[in-house]
Amino acid sequence: MRYISPLPASAPPPLPARVAVMGSTGSIGRNTLKVMEAWKERFSLAALAAGRNIRLLALQAAAWRPRFLAILEKDGPCGAAELKKLLPGGYRPEILAGPEGYAALASLPEADIVVSAQSGAAGLGATLSAVSAGKTVCLANKESLVMAGGLIRSACRMSGSSILPVDSEHWAIFQCIAGRPGASLSRLVLTASGGPFRTLPPERLDAVRPEDALKHPNWSMGAKITIDSATLMNKGLEVIEACHLYQAALDEVDVLIHPQSLVHSLVELADGSLLAQMAVADMRIPIAGALAWPGLLDREHTGTSRLDLAACASLTFEKPRRRDFPCLDLACQAFSGGLTIALNSANEVAVERFLKKEISFTDIPRIVDHVLSVSAPQPGFRLEHDVQKEALAALDVIRDLDAEARHAAASWKKR
Repeated sequence: MRYISPLPASAPPPLPARVAVMGSTGSIGRNTLKVMEAWKERFSLAALAAGRNIRLLALQAAAWRPRFLAILEKDGPCGAAELKKLLPGGYRPEILAGPEGYAALASLPEADIVVSAQSGAAGLGATLSAVSAGKTVCLANKESLVMAGGLIRSACRMSGSSILPVDSEHWAIFQCIAGRPGASLSRLVLTASGGPFRTLPPERLDAVRPEDALKHPNWSMGAKITIDSATLMNKGLEVIEACHLYQAALDEVDVLIHPQSLVHSLVELADGSLLAQMAVADMRIPIAGALAWPGLLDREHTGTSRLDLAACASLTFEKPRRRDFPCLDLACQAFSGGLTIALNSANEVAVERFLKKEISFTDIPRIVDHVLSVSAPQPGFRLEHDVQKEALAALDVIRDLDAEARHAAASWKKR
């Protein structure tokens, strides 16, 4: 196994490190700002980017006063013009809009670290821009690797960009393997809570409602990732992410259901021993670790609790119910067949349709399976000379494939 990118220099950048937060109004973005608030002497905020939640973005911007902001739309009720009206007098940041604005923000010379926390495929452009510019990228947007993992690996190699995983599972693996030679690693084991329907009989899955699926037993997350957790698609996407992050084969990545969500993942060494990373279920831990790497932040000062093993009644592990939750296997099939763009796009549309109550819970994997069956494998991408120009050209191809898969998913009807 070989990690996706060079790691940041052993010495962190001069303090305070300048941070751009992409997706600042989401769960990861809000927690990132909490970590930075606890360590203001270590971090400064260069930029904030968000989607349509302009009121929260305006509050964040007023509190932090970064020089740059980005928003999804230039005009309209959630656009840049309305955002400007919400900002306090005397504060006049530069406001960028649209995908191009996100990409420009992610490659700012004024930022040392880019936190990629946008939800879904919308985060790919900014992630690729940050990587092409040679930034240290704290990556929470797993869809970037799902859709373009090979492209991002190539861009890291050419630009010198470093990627640090923010997903709790991949941060756990990263901590376990840091400094170990790839030859000593045998298997990566991703843990999953199992979601709210872990023990629900299969005949009742078709009747579950969006409000039921949004009740995650352990984590507080956005709607899309919470539904993905319920279907096990989130774990399928993380399997693909692991293959790209660690250059692992599918048969070197395993999944176990761990309802307590205290063991965040494990690494099996060549001698058969297992290393596990354990912590309370709090996303500030991987966020703080990634932001401060290779140093460590004092977790008492970031507001996180210590794990009390004596208070844990038990730690249990079980195999996932793959037949009842087929999204996990669909993700593995898509990775093997070069269909990960179609997989991600179809799933995003299916989840949106489920949340709107247009389809049932069990229709989500049916839509994904249908779109995979009608999609062509994605092309390989090579970056050889101008990393930014070639990455943009590849991004256009990815967006075309994404649009085709979304159309197929939106057009699907139950027979």
